[in-house]
Amino acid sequence: MSEIEPDRQVPTYESEVFQPRNSAVALVIPVINEGKRLLGQLDAIAALAPPVDIIIADGGSNDGSTDATQLEPRRVRACLTKTGPGKLSAQLRMAYAWALEQGYEAIITMDGNGKDGVDGIQRILDKLEAGFGYVQGSRYSRGGRAINTPLSRWIAGRFIHAPLVSLAARHWFTDTTNGFRGYSSAFLADPGVRPFRNIFMRYSLLFYLSVRASQLGYKVTEVGVTRTYPDSGAVPTKINGFRGKLDLLGELFGAVTRRYHPKN
Repeated sequence: MSEIEPDRQVPTYESEVFQPRNSAVALVIPVINEGKRLLGQLDAIAALAPPVDIIIADGGSNDGSTDATQLEPRRVRACLTKTGPGKLSAQLRMAYAWALEQGYEAIITMDGNGKDGVDGIQRILDKLEAGFGYVQGSRYSRGGRAINTPLSRWIAGRFIHAPLVSLAARHWFTDTTNGFRGYSSAFLADPGVRPFRNIFMRYSLLFYLSVRASQLGYKVTEVGVTRTYPDSGAVPTKINGFRGKLDLLGELFGAVTRRYHPKN
C-alpha cells in the first residue's frame, strides 16, 4: 500500500462506497453536472468491462447524475463528493488521496463529459502494468483520433501547451491538455511530487504531473486515444471566457517554471 505525505492537504468531502475493491487500478472520473454524458460514458465502460474500479470525483453535481440510484447499477465502486473549496485539481487531490489510502497500485483519469473513447482505458492500463509511471493519452499519437477538435484548441494544444510541457519535462508529448492519462501510485506518492497541497486548486495539478514524472526519472509514454467533440452546439467544457483561458495559461507557465515543485 502506497504511503502519502502525513501533512497532506485534501479538501473535505463525503463518500459513498457501493462495493468492495475488485481491482488494483482505480479509474477516477471527475465530474460536475455532466448528466446524460456521464451516464452514457459509464454504460460504455460497463459494456467494455475493463479491469478497473470506477471512482467518481464529484465537484458538487445537482443534476441527479451522481445519485446512488444512477451510479451503483453502472458498476461504480464509489462516489466522492467534494464539499471543500477548489475546482478540478481539488477534485483530483480528493480522489487520488482516497485511492492511495485504498491501496490501488495505479490510477487512470478520464473526463466525465463523454469526449474520451473508453477503449483507451485498456491501452493506458497496459502501459501502467508494463511499469510506466506516467502514461499520457493522446489523440495525436499513433492510433489516436481527434474528432471535431475546435481549431483554437488544436492550435493552443499543439503549438503552445505541448511544446512548453515537453521542454520542461525533457520528453516529447503531443497532447498535454488531454486529461485522459494514468499514473503509478509510486509516482504520486513520491516525496519529490507531493500532489496533496492546496496550491493545486484549478487545473495546475494536471500540468504539474505531466512535467514532474520524467524529471524524477519515471518511465513516461503516450498512447493513442480518441477524443470527440460534438458536431454542433456548445462544447462541453468548464473553461469559459478570456479570463478563464488567461488563468489557464498562467497555471501552465507555473508548471513549466517549477512554481509548483516542493520547496523541501
